[in-house]
Amino acid sequence: MTAKLNQIIAIEKGVKAKSFQELTDAHHLLQKPSLLTGISRTYQPRDEEGEVFPSEVTRVQASADTVIKDTAKILTKLFDVTATKDWANCVAKADVIVDGKTLLSDVPSTYLLFLEKQLVDLGTFVKKLPTLDPSETWSYDAGSDTFVTEAVQTAKTKKVPRNHVKAEATEKHPAQVEVFHEDVVVGYWKTVKFSGALPASRVKELGDRVEKLQQAVKFAREEANATEAPDKKLGDALFAYLFS
Repeated sequence: MTAKLNQIIAIEKGVKAKSFQELTDAHHLLQKPSLLTGISRTYQPRDEEGEVFPSEVTRVQASADTVIKDTAKILTKLFDVTATKDWANCVAKADVIVDGKTLLSDVPSTYLLFLEKQLVDLGTFVKKLPTLDPSETWSYDAGSDTFVTEAVQTAKTKKVPRNHVKAEATEKHPAQVEVFHEDVVVGYWKTVKFSGALPASRVKELGDRVEKLQQAVKFAREEANATEAPDKKLGDALFAYLFS
């Protein structure tokens, strides 16, 4: 019987879980000596008038040989399903196609799965890239390899004390003078801002590329997993050697 690789992958997890549970149960069963032992005792009085006691019988409830055979049967299915998957993975390949162009050729399904997981992390990385302050106008400066703003000139001021005569001096009173400070321009600042961040449009472009590649890898993986997976029967040979 031939199944698709994706069908084998779908059932493998369940087969593994069931095999593990049944193997665990078998192991626990064999750790209970009372289930593996039995006894039969009958009583015979010395004479006909002697007291009679009923026979005692404890039957064997588990057989190590039977458990071994059951275990081999359980694990044979797991070994066969896993072999079928792994053999199919050897030939399951597909192209990664983006915008009609083949980016990668004959990529194994296992590597496609790896790529798919990595692109999730890359998508998170790209989304968190820093972007330029939208309140500023930026341009790229090759000399500094950064983005820069246009120069902005601002005045540098200094407080200079001034006197304000509120009342002139008289023969009897001195002049009333009030001191105040006046801001006087003493120079000019020329400010240019630099940034190593990226334009928001560039971050969006990178994010779109990651998403597009993610889709392409998913499509390729689905195509690769549609490869036929002929049944592999290896368990019987293995356990015939192990437990014969």
